[in-house]
Amino acid sequence: MKIKEVDVAVVGAGSAGLSAAYQAASAGAKVLVLDENHRPGGQLFKQIHKFFGSRAHQAGTRGFVIGQHLLDRVQESGAEVWLDTLVYGMQKDCALGVIHEGQHWVVKAKKVIVATGAKENYLAFPGSTLPGVMGAGAAQTMINVNRVLPGQRVLMLGSGNVGLIVSYQLMQAGAEVVALVEAAPNIGGYGVHAGKIRRAGVPVYVSHTIKEIRGKDQVEQVEIVQVDSKFQPVPGTEQVFDVDTVCLAVGLNPMTELIWMAGCEFCFIPAFGGHVPLHDENMETTVPGLYVAGDVTGVEEASSAMEEGNLAGVSAAQALGLLTQEEAEAKKGEIRARLDILRSGMFGEKRRTAKLSQLKSMEEYQLKKGGAV
Repeated sequence: MKIKEVDVAVVGAGSAGLSAAYQAASAGAKVLVLDENHRPGGQLFKQIHKFFGSRAHQAGTRGFVIGQHLLDRVQESGAEVWLDTLVYGMQKDCALGVIHEGQHWVVKAKKVIVATGAKENYLAFPGSTLPGVMGAGAAQTMINVNRVLPGQRVLMLGSGNVGLIVSYQLMQAGAEVVALVEAAPNIGGYGVHAGKIRRAGVPVYVSHTIKEIRGKDQVEQVEIVQVDSKFQPVPGTEQVFDVDTVCLAVGLNPMTELIWMAGCEFCFIPAFGGHVPLHDENMETTVPGLYVAGDVTGVEEASSAMEEGNLAGVSAAQALGLLTQEEAEAKKGEIRARLDILRSGMFGEKRRTAKLSQLKSMEEYQLKKGGAV
């Protein structure tokens, strides 16, 4: 077993991890980025649509372009990146168990930033294990990264931003989206994405869900049914569609396994996808020296993940003595201001409230333990 010692280890080379690595490395830290995929960038390289919002959040720029920009900055900063690398464990002292190029390593870092993102939720119903049933994110990977069309006739379950965006991208790739089904009484995603679906003529069935999927060796038909205000099926409202693919866009939950191993305290916030690690305003958890950033702290979107990564990277560099308090506070002030903008308005208020709840829980934990707030 080999040992690797660095100042900062970043687990995850997505939008949050790359941002954190850049900030720490550009401050002078020796940084190692670890990711299980064969290419860095995380979800950004699947996002062919343009971001929107403010210029500070790269409005009008496509996700994969933002990903390439982040990657270029990290490479220029001098951070080392290990791809095709599995991080299988983390001890309470934050030492990482790693498999890289077929060999076992122990990575010892003065500071660790976990930016592992989130994974797709799944639903179980009759026929849900047939080939042709997949997460919407998996379908997006197939079309935008691997250039493989998952099917010709697709039904999408879930009308959040993921369901809406992937539905439109499936049509761009040549598939027919025969219907979009949503159990809630209203579409859950942004109006700009929903408008594209409606203009394309895709029927949207709100207050409906999947009853069953039929097929011998693969998906052949899907039966949907209307649900009442208690989400119970309404008999006699069934409809059947001939499809070969069903995509599930039914939410995400943070990939927190490594953080549990390290002994962090958690809180349960449904708006963020479930159990999330407590962290302070610097993104540091209840385990000293362990920071978190991005969807692992609660599911939001790429712009917020990048800003949280920036904040974690600056905070880690400050804790290492590579930035003065004045330099660090100036940087963190700018980052927090941009985060506040992202979490303002009608769509961001729920996330803002959840994040404040998370910080309050962290303060209560610190008071209980007798630490500083």
